Amino acid sequence: MILMNDFRAEPTELIQQEIAAVEKVIKSGWYILGNQVKTFESAWASRCQVKYAVGVGNGMDAIEIGLRALNIGSGDEVITTSMTAFATVLAIIRAGATPVLADINPATALLDPLSAERCFSSHTRAVLLVHLYGQVRKMDTWITLCNNAGIHLLEDCAQSHLASWKDKIAGSFGAWGAYSFYPTKNLGTVGDGGAIITNLAEIANRAKILRNYGQSQRYHHSELGLNSRLDEMHAAILATRISWSDLFTARRKEIAKSYFDGIKNPLIHLLAEPIDNGNHVYHLFVILCKERDRLSNYLKEHGVDNLVHYPIPVHHQPPCRNIRRDTKGLAIAESHAVRCLSIPCHPQMSDKDVCKVIEVINEFK
Repeated sequence: MILMNDFRAEPTELIQQEIAAVEKVIKSGWYILGNQVKTFESAWASRCQVKYAVGVGNGMDAIEIGLRALNIGSGDEVITTSMTAFATVLAIIRAGATPVLADINPATALLDPLSAERCFSSHTRAVLLVHLYGQVRKMDTWITLCNNAGIHLLEDCAQSHLASWKDKIAGSFGAWGAYSFYPTKNLGTVGDGGAIITNLAEIANRAKILRNYGQSQRYHHSELGLNSRLDEMHAAILATRISWSDLFTARRKEIAKSYFDGIKNPLIHLLAEPIDNGNHVYHLFVILCKERDRLSNYLKEHGVDNLVHYPIPVHHQPPCRNIRRDTKGLAIAESHAVRCLSIPCHPQMSDKDVCKVIEVINEFK
């Protein structure tokens, strides 16, 4: 079976480096908010071309902490997409704010600016843009839209590590970017982890307070915070993996190029290719098929793993059915949800694996 992710096939050299990093943490006797976290925060901020990175417990907490750092909460609305992991919307709700859902562009599955603009109200404080599947597109449009409306542009970068637009890295366009380091991410650890990146010192400083119970200094709680700290072990692993990121990202792009060139089945549709090589890092390679479930079963029967991201739009989830949305509805998100299918696109795939995936997809009838 060609797996969606195959951690056991990662390079021996990388695994040895990770083991050495973990051993160093264990021998240090310091496991929470120590030098490893500081080292990783500095390295990740530098790699993302921003001034600050703040390590937190996971990607959802990164969004919540980022919202709270901007004092976005009760009575405030945050516009985002229904085609995303549930954590995006859950973080808005946990921060005390109100999510408002806009529709997507059918060619990319990314948030549609016109739909988002229809969702604006006097309570709108921000747009939370999700760089879905690893894509960063049309950032000039979003910057202009948010600036003209006098609201914050925020970025959910959980799937877009090192994706770029005009040489700027995902997460550096707005007030902050929120990253997840869940194991399957393009930069992942062996458990949960996350970070907020920003160029604003006040956001970074507030995030550091909020992640640690709201402590301005030890035992001095200036506000009510969270327990959301990136621990030393995961920070050490992530710092090790950063140096492999460019190699792994390049391989994902090679695989994606082969898919764009090789998949030629009239029953299968591909999302739009990026206009620049840096715009998409292919955390997921997504295809569309009207008979998605039959295709999924066919692929598995022929040794090709696959998953659906995401089969149920947020507004169809029971706790979110009454959330305000675009007055014209979310028909494109709903259509995408019943047709989308993610196929393997990870750095450990061989050329033979890639050819087999293409062959099996093209033979589907």
